[in-house]
Amino acid sequence: MSEKRLDAKNRWRNVVVAFRMSPEEAQELNVKVSLSGLSKQDYIIQCLLKHEIRVVGGMKVAKKVQVHLDTILEELQTLDESDRGIDVEELLVQLKHVLDILQSDEKGGNHYE
Repeated sequence: MSEKRLDAKNRWRNVVVAFRMSPEEAQELNVKVSLSGLSKQDYIIQCLLKHEIRVVGGMKVAKKVQVHLDTILEELQTLDESDRGIDVEELLVQLKHVLDILQSDEKGGNHYE
C-alpha cells in the first residue's frame, strides 16, 4: 500500500469519488487536464468546487499545446484527403480549449474555465 500523504492544506484525502463518462466526455476532460498543467485529481477538484482554473505557462504546457495542435492538424489534413468519419465537432472543441488558454494568456489572466 502506498504511503499516506497530506494535501497542500494539511488534509488527508481518503474519500473516493467516482463517476461515469462517455468516451467523448473523457477525451474532452483529458484535453482540458493536459492543457491546464494540473493533475487530473486537482483539475477535477478545482472544477467541482468552482475554483478558478489557472494555467501555469511554461515549457511543459507549451509542449502539450503543440502536441494537441499537431494532432488536430494531422486529423484535418486526412479529412481533406478523404472523409473517414473524423468527428469535426470534437476537433473544434479541442481547438476552442487551446484558443481559450491562449486568449486568457494574452490578457495576462493565465486562466480559463
